[in-house]
Amino acid sequence: MPPKQTSHLLNALRELMTNPKFISEPLQAYIIPTNDAHSSEYVADCDQFRAYISGFTGSAGTAVVTKDYACLWTDGRYFLQASQQMDNNWTLMKEGVPTTPTLAAWLAKMLPVGSNVGVDPKLFSLEMWNNVYNPLQSSGQKLVPVLTNFISLLWTDRPVRPANPIKPLALKYTGRTVEEKLKDIIEQMKEKNCSTLVISTLDDIAWTLNLRGSDIDYNPLFFAYLVIQPKGVALFVNLGQVSAEVRKHLLEEMGQFSFDINPYEDIEQYIKNCRDHKVWLPENINYFLSSLVPKQNQHNEISPTTLMKAVKNQVEVDGMRNAHIKDAAALCCYFAWLEENVPKGGVTEISGATKLEAFRALQEDFVGLSFPTISSSGPNGAIIHYQPSKETDRAITTDSLYLCDSGAQFKDGTTDVTRTLHFGTPTNYEKECYTRVLKGQLKLGNAVFPTKIKGNCLDSFAREFLWEVGLDYGHGTSHGIGSYLNVHEGPMGISWRPYPEDPGLEPNMFLSNEPGFYEDGSFGIRLEDIVQIVPANLPHNFNNRGFLTFETITLCPKQTKLINIEMLTDQEIYILNRYHQNCRDIVGPVLDKQEQLKAKEWLWRETEPIKRKDNL
Repeated sequence: MPPKQTSHLLNALRELMTNPKFISEPLQAYIIPTNDAHSSEYVADCDQFRAYISGFTGSAGTAVVTKDYACLWTDGRYFLQASQQMDNNWTLMKEGVPTTPTLAAWLAKMLPVGSNVGVDPKLFSLEMWNNVYNPLQSSGQKLVPVLTNFISLLWTDRPVRPANPIKPLALKYTGRTVEEKLKDIIEQMKEKNCSTLVISTLDDIAWTLNLRGSDIDYNPLFFAYLVIQPKGVALFVNLGQVSAEVRKHLLEEMGQFSFDINPYEDIEQYIKNCRDHKVWLPENINYFLSSLVPKQNQHNEISPTTLMKAVKNQVEVDGMRNAHIKDAAALCCYFAWLEENVPKGGVTEISGATKLEAFRALQEDFVGLSFPTISSSGPNGAIIHYQPSKETDRAITTDSLYLCDSGAQFKDGTTDVTRTLHFGTPTNYEKECYTRVLKGQLKLGNAVFPTKIKGNCLDSFAREFLWEVGLDYGHGTSHGIGSYLNVHEGPMGISWRPYPEDPGLEPNMFLSNEPGFYEDGSFGIRLEDIVQIVPANLPHNFNNRGFLTFETITLCPKQTKLINIEMLTDQEIYILNRYHQNCRDIVGPVLDKQEQLKAKEWLWRETEPIKRKDNL
């Protein structure tokens, strides 16, 4: 698919940057972030401002337009995709590469003293604002809030904002009532001397109220703001989305607390009315809302709901594990189907992804996918967040690697799993690369570490065997995952760069374990499991700190014909064989019950114990 032509859009944007109808002083630069007003990672079609102006559709990136330049900052997941989707008006700024300046540093260097840099303050979180405002101010430039979103003026066929029905999520899935959650939240507010907590992140709102929606594709969320005070809550939402069922649910689950449901747009005036008291404003709230409260009355810290949500209760733990068993059954059906049909020809990335969704839809409590399936054959696998389209759809064949990264939303949990397979004969180089990725995944998945250590400290475990031969991958190693919520959930994760709000790892957090390797133009390899943090049973306990490890809850085989077994240690072989036996023991009976005999036969073939030749 050719890149989007953006010359006319950039010319029109540059005219707006000097138009006195919208700004008091001309702008020398305008920033277009990915965010919506709720700091969402994945945004609704109506909020795809950065994608509209640049043509780049990835989930992360920030565009900057000046009189002479148009630049886009994004991370290693999207280098190849961005270079293919943007026309020659744009310069790709590769985040994470040592020679790439930060957005603020680049602006400070490129713009003359006295320059104004504009941004829609509803699309910039308080944290993002401070990260750009402070360096610019020290260089003699100014970050300016522009309430008229310039891209919305150019976007004549912009989609309308979704307003789909909101649905209650039963206690058998959530494990705790809204009242129980509010008691804990308000106790933490008291400790910070705050009388008001404003929550804008949509997954925190859905989790707190035990509600789900469908306003953003693949994310069971609804557009809202939530204000919590000692006696109750105020919800700001499109009133047409709130049914009698939702009101009944809140009435039953709120217990001693009151609730008010208000129009979405009334949040501004409500916050203004609270401005004389101490207001807890998390740093991911948009700058516009934060500016309504005097700085001396703000408490800026991660929302207590974000930390509470990250540690699953026992009902959520059981649900997550059950969701991954169902997901494994669907994946076994799909990979068995591929093994039978790929050699016949005619299976493509899109038809494969469609078949996988059909297998998942057979599972109990299936709601939908948790993100667009990354079904990628051969060179498309090197595009880390590739999504097949009619223009790019490629056959899945017996002479190239196939990378499938996919997940589902079940009412009892969210899944995300990646497997890389070859339906013919892999090359020795492909096997070496696959084995190095596998060794890293096994090492991280069996790591032992102290309670509350930051995830960043564990990242090199997954990369060690790639690094030792000069290979690497450009994305993080791990992200948190929601419980029938966002497939990417903070605040913790494992990456080469630190997560600023990582509270430290603790039991019953769930994360991904997903090292990879990508060779542009040739193939991609990634192996991804979801792991649960559990206590480690050790003979010692230094300083009584407690030690933890991971338990893998993804239960889908790793293709043994892609492994160079001679590269594995005895311990690695033992761990892999034990994992494959676990897949048999847990998923086998499910496939029996569902009468998926071909899938069970495939599962048994793929989980045959492996041995090195010298151990035969």
